Amino acid sequence: MSPLRFDPAGARARGATYLAAFQAAGALPVEAAILQPAETLLDLYGEDIRARAYVTSDPIEGEMMLRPDFTVPVVQAHMAEGAEPARYCYLGEVFRKQESPGGLRLSEYLQAGYEVFDRENPLDADAEVFALFAKLLAPLGLRAATGDIGILRAAVQGLPTSAPRKAALLRHLWRPQRFRALLERFAGRAPLSPERAALLRRLAEGEPVQAGAPHLGLRGPEEIAARLRTLAEDAATPPVAAALVDELEAMLAIAAKSPQALEQLRAHVPAMPWIGASVDGFARRLDALAARGIDIDGLDFEASYGRTTLEYYDGFVFGFYAEARPDLPPVASGGRYDALTAVLGQGRAIPAVGGVIRPALVMALGEGG
Repeated sequence: MSPLRFDPAGARARGATYLAAFQAAGALPVEAAILQPAETLLDLYGEDIRARAYVTSDPIEGEMMLRPDFTVPVVQAHMAEGAEPARYCYLGEVFRKQESPGGLRLSEYLQAGYEVFDRENPLDADAEVFALFAKLLAPLGLRAATGDIGILRAAVQGLPTSAPRKAALLRHLWRPQRFRALLERFAGRAPLSPERAALLRRLAEGEPVQAGAPHLGLRGPEEIAARLRTLAEDAATPPVAAALVDELEAMLAIAAKSPQALEQLRAHVPAMPWIGASVDGFARRLDALAARGIDIDGLDFEASYGRTTLEYYDGFVFGFYAEARPDLPPVASGGRYDALTAVLGQGRAIPAVGGVIRPALVMALGEGG
């Protein structure tokens, strides 16, 4: 594969054309500070965000991060004072640590973004954002991929098991290998480690184990005792039926054109009736996409798509890829993040969806990359 040539000035000029297109679609241009309070991002994502963000310390503001994305500050601004419905757009750099410095995934890159807040018809808002991106990127001949995190969340939330187990699965939805390992353990099909088995045996026999339990980090005796109680309660929880776990894993493996994917999803509803409403929502979204000129017969759907992106997506997700360059990140991506508005709005929520385009990749691919 030929090396890509990145042109910062050309990328900014191309980004400006996208910004103008977003404004023509009714979006208000917004700015966001490059330095963002780390506390907000840590509350949202936990300590995992440190592995991806550049962290610094300010003597007055405290711990700060170089802007890892625009969505969080845009949502904060809208929930504080925005009118509804609302559309916003932006153009600026974001900063993400990469495992291979100097490679094709840049640590600093330009984003052009479009965000829609609309409680009246969220499915049409999904279609609006996707169709606008598809139109702008059409000259590149990219492959579009879509998914729906909402169906996966519904599948987990309806499982006949304990609330702590469902919470653990939802927490690891973004880590597919860990998620599957938990599913197998909750079905009773994964062997326990010798250490965990020994600990659970001692708990079952009523033997005091707190004094001999390993201290992890800054955990105190009360935290260790609470953790031991949680382990004991989990050990007493009946396993999830193996057939139901197989059903969920088969659903996660769905990858087909959207109409066929819809049929396959509906085939899982009898075994998991709690996903029915989400699958019906997927069908209505396809209608909304078709109404905006999208060829849904040729649109790819992957049930597991979006599970390795930022963790605030909770519904429709999408990405646009250069098929001839599988080594590249998506040229554009986005999705729905309703739950994020509730967290940043202190309980007040509004359906929201958005996406970003990487102008530097557009320019490089347009030059034959």
